[in-house]
Amino acid sequence: MVIQVRRHPLAEQAADLLLARIRAGEWPLGHRLPGETTLAAQLGVGRSTLREAIRVLAGKGVLASRQGAGVFVTALDVPEDWDIVLRRATIASVLEARIAIEAEAAALAARRRTPADLRAIRRALTVRAAEGRTVADLVDTDSAFHRAVIVAAHNDILTQLFDTFLPRSRAAMIDMLHIRPMAAPDEDHAAHERLADAIAARDPEAAATHSRTHLHTIKEAFA
Repeated sequence: MVIQVRRHPLAEQAADLLLARIRAGEWPLGHRLPGETTLAAQLGVGRSTLREAIRVLAGKGVLASRQGAGVFVTALDVPEDWDIVLRRATIASVLEARIAIEAEAAALAARRRTPADLRAIRRALTVRAAEGRTVADLVDTDSAFHRAVIVAAHNDILTQLFDTFLPRSRAAMIDMLHIRPMAAPDEDHAAHERLADAIAARDPEAAATHSRTHLHTIKEAFA
């Protein structure tokens, strides 16, 4: 069947049609698209327009051209803007993602931390314990501690993921603590001390467990 594309710009419309067919499952992940001549005829566009449409979808990560092999499906949809996803996400979802990231980061930190990393973690822990701070200050100093742990994992991707989650989790934590102040601040701080001690002792299993347990406790507070 030939689908005619009438409105301008043709390349963007052709890209939309290709994406619709990919979303519909016509070409699975990793599948090679039909040849250029066949596909251009199906869309009712010229080959130059088809090439531009493929470039559009390649730029969005949906298609990839492999020299001598053809054009392949590398994603089944255009990823949503990350900021939009996080703004729409529930805080429970954000915390679940943080658990997955931070538990592994804590284990890596226990294996990889340097003396400088450990000093940064201890310093952040001390600042976190200071009294007389606002709720926002408490949340920020807590975040600084958790970030110091992740930095000690020496994995830039984990650090960037944490930084991406931070604005969403910060706002939720401030709101929650205004409504429901921390019931046992001493125990909460002790949980952070246990995490720091496990990293200092180079105990990955204990570090991961302390991180996971602490974040699960926060998640339950939002339930």
